[in-house]
Amino acid sequence: QVQVVESGGGLVQPGGSLRLSCATSGRTFTNYVAGWFRQPPGKEREFVAAISWGGLNSHFADSVKGRFTISRDNAKNTVDLQMNSLKPEDTAIYYCAAKRERYSDYVFIRPEEYDIWGQGTQVTVSS
Repeated sequence: QVQVVESGGGLVQPGGSLRLSCATSGRTFTNYVAGWFRQPPGKEREFVAAISWGGLNSHFADSVKGRFTISRDNAKNTVDLQMNSLKPEDTAIYYCAAKRERYSDYVFIRPEEYDIWGQGTQVTVSS
């Protein structure tokens, strides 16, 4: 069973950038859809972005379109979330999620569609 670990969170000023990374613990990430979710303080977990295991299909929440990009390197077993033009409302715990999938171009956007979750990494956007 694949396990995932997030890294790259921290404190950044509004307008700044951060790059989050999700890595597997020793096993291949190939054949797994990967997604990023976040949970702002006092709110429910929400979808941020997802990428198919083939890497050619991705989907973003409207709130991050044009600011965030998602990419993956199956040879390195990593999925990255590049976050630019960060806003205070992006403050949240960010979670990486994964789900094994047969088809290379599928993405999932609902948290219940994923069965592998990381522990999360805190992102704080504040001046």
